[in-house]
Amino acid sequence: MIWVAWRMLTGDTAKYLGAVFGVAFGVLLITQQASVFVGIISRTANPLSDVREASIWVCDEYLQNADEIEPMSDNAVYRVRGVEGIEWAVRLYKGMARARKPNGLFRQVILLGIDDQSLVGAPRKILMGDLASLRRPSAVFIDKSGYESLWPGEPLTIGREIEMNDRRAVIVGICETSAPFQSFPVIIACYSQATGFVARERNQLSFVVGAPVPGVSPAEACRRITAQTGLMAMTYREFVWLTIKYYMENTGIPVNFGITIVLGFVVGTAIAGQTFYLFTLENLRHFGALKAMGVNNRRITGMVLLQSLVIGLIGYSLGIGMAVAFFEGTKQSLPQLRGINIPWQIAVGSGLVMIVIMSLTSLLSLRKVLTLEPAVVFRG
Repeated sequence: MIWVAWRMLTGDTAKYLGAVFGVAFGVLLITQQASVFVGIISRTANPLSDVREASIWVCDEYLQNADEIEPMSDNAVYRVRGVEGIEWAVRLYKGMARARKPNGLFRQVILLGIDDQSLVGAPRKILMGDLASLRRPSAVFIDKSGYESLWPGEPLTIGREIEMNDRRAVIVGICETSAPFQSFPVIIACYSQATGFVARERNQLSFVVGAPVPGVSPAEACRRITAQTGLMAMTYREFVWLTIKYYMENTGIPVNFGITIVLGFVVGTAIAGQTFYLFTLENLRHFGALKAMGVNNRRITGMVLLQSLVIGLIGYSLGIGMAVAFFEGTKQSLPQLRGINIPWQIAVGSGLVMIVIMSLTSLLSLRKVLTLEPAVVFRG
């Protein structure tokens, strides 16, 4: 019966391919959009996620996300260091600046100021330059994508100069950073210099980052800091989820991507369902002949489910393959998609969606087949 079911399925090549590509397109749309959504929403805490050494983040008590920051007094770092159970704590600056090239062209940039002594938060992957040179006067690092946006089509080179807040900055290194939420270049400098590249405020400290002594959990250390200083102290994971929650609740990102994902499900179900249903209608005489020969409804149901399973598996494989090809083909040409890939959870979720699509399709077809009278084969 397996061979009979396969021959019936592939007898009409156009309808067979139509059903397969209906599922494939639905899986592609769902996988691609869900992966882009997860990739973009996970960027909201970048490039602060590159500060891997820190497990504790301390900020103003009313902070809601990683982009809208209320500066604290520089004394906050000493207050945090004075809390029992804290091994080390350093300053970290994050803000926006305007980088102007010698020819007058400028771009908004994300400016990170890391601790002068420890260089906590320094880039892990350095493409050009030496990390120690970051301590030189007016020295900055820039991420590779930011360099290419400031000097498109030009080779990577260090020694170029830019101007921020009427101050000269020399690019002494080029690095890789996590892709930021906004498509701005990322510039890294020592804290003492970064605060001079922006307009002066009374308070300029964005975060205090640190780690607890061995034997004290980050969560416990955060509770102690909050109780003693009144500042908001979070673990890195809590900080990331605070930012993600803000963007989920206050932007249209979830709604826009959600609509597209739902449309992928509807389109996949509609195309595959309609094609498979028409295929079943055209093969009613064959199913009637099988019933007339004594094949029971259980075997007929198994044949229909097998046919839908074959369409689903082939369509799912094609859809996932096309989604992978899309990200592989665009990660170099589209910097906006840098670092976005397909998490295994989304691949599994797309497979479950495929099962739902083919289950609905099978139910529509089975209803017609199971109520079929064998005598239909003898009608003209």
